[in-house]
Amino acid sequence: MLKIQRKANERILFTLSGRIEAEDIDELGRLLELEASGGHIALDLKDVTLVDRDAVKFLTDREAHGIKLENCPPYVREWIGRESGGRGGRAMKARTNKL
Repeated sequence: MLKIQRKANERILFTLSGRIEAEDIDELGRLLELEASGGHIALDLKDVTLVDRDAVKFLTDREAHGIKLENCPPYVREWIGRESGGRGGRAMKARTNKL
C-alpha cells in the first residue's frame, strides 16, 4: 500500500511511503500532472519499502522529465540506472568499488 503526503513551499514535495506498484502509478501520475505548473517537484522515497518494474519505469520517466528523486534507496537507484541505459548502474558500481 502506498501512502502519499504533499508539502509545498518553494517547491512541491511528495513523500512516498510503503510499496509503489503498478496499480499506484495512475494516481501518482495524476497528482504530478496537477502540480505541473512550472514549479519544482520532488519525490522523497526514503520510506519506500518495495517497488515493482512498472514503478521503476515510472520513476525513470519522471526523473528524465525533471522531477527530482530524493532519498532514493540504492537498489531503486541502480534499477533506474539500468532502465535508463545503464548510466546509474555503472556509476553506482564505480562508487561501490571505491569503498
